[in-house]
Amino acid sequence: MNQPASLINDCFLHDKDRLSHDDALALLQARLNCITGTEVISTSKAMGRILAVDISAPHNVPLHTNSAVDGYAFNHGDLANSPLPLSGRIAAGDLSPEPLAANHAVRIFTGAAMPANANTVAMQEDCVEESGTVTLPQGLKAGANCRLAGEDLKQGDPVLPSGQRIGPADLAALASIGIAEIEVHKTLRVILFSNGNEMRTPDDGRGPLLAGQVFDANAPMLSALLSKLPVDLTLGGMINDTAEDALAAIADASKIYDVILTTGGASRGDEDHMLSTLDQLGKRHLWQLAVKPGRPMMFGQIPRDDTQRDCLFFGLPGNPVAASVCFMLYTRPALLQLCGANWESPIRYSVPAAFKIKNKKPDRREFLRGKLVSGKDGALHVDKFLRDGSGLISSLREADGLIEVAESVTQLGVDDLVNFIPFNSFD
Repeated sequence: MNQPASLINDCFLHDKDRLSHDDALALLQARLNCITGTEVISTSKAMGRILAVDISAPHNVPLHTNSAVDGYAFNHGDLANSPLPLSGRIAAGDLSPEPLAANHAVRIFTGAAMPANANTVAMQEDCVEESGTVTLPQGLKAGANCRLAGEDLKQGDPVLPSGQRIGPADLAALASIGIAEIEVHKTLRVILFSNGNEMRTPDDGRGPLLAGQVFDANAPMLSALLSKLPVDLTLGGMINDTAEDALAAIADASKIYDVILTTGGASRGDEDHMLSTLDQLGKRHLWQLAVKPGRPMMFGQIPRDDTQRDCLFFGLPGNPVAASVCFMLYTRPALLQLCGANWESPIRYSVPAAFKIKNKKPDRREFLRGKLVSGKDGALHVDKFLRDGSGLISSLREADGLIEVAESVTQLGVDDLVNFIPFNSFD
């Protein structure tokens, strides 16, 4: 009598057909380019948008040499002759001050333009003013307390490159050179679907949660992550676990949106229809990654008529941790590149581990949830969440970032160095 075959009890068992983490990133980076047009918008509305042109400085910043403090401006060569007679005052906003006479000083305020012949400023608290003269402190270096014209930017200096995602400091730089409008890439039209007959939403009006049902945690989580990107997001709701419903929903969405993003239905089960739907409607470029969590991630494209670019499809796993990790590592940089940004790799820090791994499977990149802690030596270490399940939302809430364990690593000891990717790398 034949014995039944042994069941595989590791759902992340690696086979050589699975794409490595690095190969998956290389594939996405190579296959994708900008698919959006451009538009001119007010700089005040440009936060998070992708710059479509190079920006150079049209003039020096600051435009004129000015005082960095409230005090007294003078020529450093006259310092030995202190006290010096005062020849007036210059406030911020006063235009074209008169040149300073030799062996004189002038009262000056922060931000005020330095007069010709003056090159140094003494802070007011270090000076004594009386009877129309000022006694200056000895020992000041020439140029003290002055901000030179062009110190921040010189005319013609590059300020921001095309493909830059605009942040708060970039807005300050644009304002400093008088840029009121800029050309940016248009936002991506993205639709997000969840999969599963078991899925509920807290506001669906269907009463208490029943055995076998779960609330959809992925849609609000991914919506929040997408809100930080230059996309126009539509929530597509739930797709029922039937091949017909999946095919209809994806086919209809592909005619309208630049990108379709789904969670769940990505594996090989009888009730998982995203893979077959993508294969019927378009071409699959990626499925099955040699990573944990997040193995059953999909990427492909669905052709449209000749007047439109293909619709891009990203199918994320259904477990919240796997969906989050795959979005941050793969989908997020892909979406940014699609809307004109330069490819972004997350920042990694080498940090000593505060935990052990006795036996890790080879040929698989693992991303553990980690929290920064203070070690016995007072230095910063990273500890991993006690459990590794890809459905544990608590592991995301309590973590500061991801611990990256390379394919070649099979064991890890306390104080061994690991790569740590803070979650704020994805902001």
